[in-house]
Amino acid sequence: MATTQTKIKRGETERGGLQKFLRTLEVDTHLLGMIVALLAIWLVFNFLTDNKFLTPRNLWNLAVQTSVVGIVATGMVFVIVMRHIDLSVGSVLGFTGMLMAVLQVNVLPITAPWNWLLTLLLGLLAGALIGVFQGYWIAYQKIPAFLVTLAGLLIFRGGAWLLTQGRTIAPLDKNFQLLGGGLEGSIGAFWSWVVGIAAITGIVVIALRARAKRKQFGFPLKPLWAEILVTGSAIAAVIAFVLIMNAYNRPRTTIPQGIPIPVLIMLGVAIFMTAIARLTKFGRYIYAMGGSPEAAQLAGINTKRMTMLVFVLIGMLSALAGAVASARLNSGVNSTGTLSELYVIAAAVIGGTSLAGGYGTVAGAILGAVFMQSLQSGMVLLNLTSALQQVIIGLVLVIAVWIDAVYRRRSGIQES
Repeated sequence: MATTQTKIKRGETERGGLQKFLRTLEVDTHLLGMIVALLAIWLVFNFLTDNKFLTPRNLWNLAVQTSVVGIVATGMVFVIVMRHIDLSVGSVLGFTGMLMAVLQVNVLPITAPWNWLLTLLLGLLAGALIGVFQGYWIAYQKIPAFLVTLAGLLIFRGGAWLLTQGRTIAPLDKNFQLLGGGLEGSIGAFWSWVVGIAAITGIVVIALRARAKRKQFGFPLKPLWAEILVTGSAIAAVIAFVLIMNAYNRPRTTIPQGIPIPVLIMLGVAIFMTAIARLTKFGRYIYAMGGSPEAAQLAGINTKRMTMLVFVLIGMLSALAGAVASARLNSGVNSTGTLSELYVIAAAVIGGTSLAGGYGTVAGAILGAVFMQSLQSGMVLLNLTSALQQVIIGLVLVIAVWIDAVYRRRSGIQES
């Protein structure tokens, strides 16, 4: 009996010590848990596939495949934080991708050097207009976002077919194709290291500025060893990422591919969206509305305009993802984006975004997108049927939501 009590007390002490250690580091425990779970899945798949999963080629392809879902998932965080949902993003992605393909091949002169850029801008404009259309019904006519975007799912999926009567449009502009990655759609070893060094510099500068501000305003300082550990871990992750991207050579050559352009786009979008969430009034208003819409309105926030702008934003991100997906396929295909809305929502939720609103991070959504794509990539390598893949992904989503609910209850976060 005494031995059992001793073991229980020892276990409680160890858990308390771990919690104290994590509090000292001031890291997001949910994101840390996601990283640990992701690494565990990678190791399991690598074992089951006879070391085929953790190869430079597969990880490079995994990064490219994640980009489409990751781009839209960053916007879905804002939508869900505001207590809404967008079921139309997959159809909007497919519609705008097809629209850009039609404009390139059938409307604009295909040989013009500005063809791809004008096409991209018009596609983003179309995504913004779709956001205005859906946002108007949600914000000003008070129709639930679920119903409006469900209608959008049907409208824009059908619209993609009507644009070409079901025909595939190809080939696309060579410069436009670079947006999708592929043999030429990466920046090579040198520029990958330039990007990596820039990222490391940014990490160090942000850490130093945060510490200086804490000192300036008299807030408690994180222990120096904890600061070095957290910053060093982030730097190590950047170096590992660049090394892996450079380890994959172009077929039949010794030339490193480097970081793919669609991955750079996704990372750029993630940085931009994180800056909006953390550094702007717009971002603070989004989280305030998610926490309590009534209180936000009483505080003078124009909740209708904010709702409209968030749907405009996710419309443009869906269009950008549509450009990446179409560029990768080198064609406009009617099936592009099918079921993508489910993967996007799953990425946001698995990444810690609360379906009750008020909480979510862009970094979590990106990790969620990597998690989802890792599952799919591993199951493909294991030759599992598409039906079984859907079953497993559905079960993972339910488990992720359950774990998130348990975590919030234990953390004292109110769901309302």
